[in-house]
Amino acid sequence: MSNNKDNLDTQSTNTTQQKTPLTISKESVVEVAKTRTGLDSILWLLAIVALISSTLVSEYLPRYWAPANNIWTQIGITAGLVIFAFVCLALTHQGRAFKTLLKDAGIELRRVTWPTKDETIKYTWQVILVMIIVGILVWLLDMFFNYVIGFII
Repeated sequence: MSNNKDNLDTQSTNTTQQKTPLTISKESVVEVAKTRTGLDSILWLLAIVALISSTLVSEYLPRYWAPANNIWTQIGITAGLVIFAFVCLALTHQGRAFKTLLKDAGIELRRVTWPTKDETIKYTWQVILVMIIVGILVWLLDMFFNYVIGFII
């Protein structure tokens, strides 16, 4: 594939040439995600209430609070509630497990051998050609079935 010879399973330190294994995460994501506390339940409840409230801002808030008639006020309140909900979710054990999962996914993406420009162009033309062939076949089948149905009716 590409001429990238980087071995991302090991990383070299700047002080020595000794290679140490790359640690993906120190804690098991499953163990962290399964851990539940009372604080997690409260944070989940707050997040759910904030998300539901953000969907109802433009409908109900202007009835009770005059400045909420302004569209920018409604957008600001909705954005604030959504951000508040995501912060609440990030503070739960499941949120920490998700952050670890995203970090691990980033490390795995660096390990991917990406195609070269020539390979990408070649595969793109192959996909376009197959799409044209399948499109013609579907068109021919459509014409055939229209003829058969027209003959029956």
